[in-house]
Amino acid sequence: MDPEFIRELFAPFGPVTVKRMFGGAGIWAEGLMFALVFDGAIFLKVDATSVPDFEREGSRPFIYTRAKSKGRVGRASLSYWRLPERLYDDPDELAAWARRALAIAQQKKLAPRRTGKRPARTARTKAAGRARSRA
Repeated sequence: MDPEFIRELFAPFGPVTVKRMFGGAGIWAEGLMFALVFDGAIFLKVDATSVPDFEREGSRPFIYTRAKSKGRVGRASLSYWRLPERLYDDPDELAAWARRALAIAQQKKLAPRRTGKRPARTARTKAAGRARSRA
């Protein structure tokens, strides 16, 4: 999809930047990626509250293939759903959906990240561990 077409499509929403990545492109506003382009389709960032709207429109989640996965099985992304076709012809409504996707991206950026790592051991917890191992 042509970057100039994307910029014109999102013009009622505001200025966007299109950056190539991983065989597709990211659509950015205010320093955050809120949409992506892949195989000629646009996908917007979603959360649990916006997914039902996409489902009502008959939209589907972004499916990606993990390069190293056996058999290259496609997996659904829980973060991006396809822009409903009718929005390509309704710039004001597209702008509203884009604003919501950007707000979701902003919320996710501010949300605390779970690293999956255990908390660092302090001197106190180290001493307690040594005491347990001696017992």
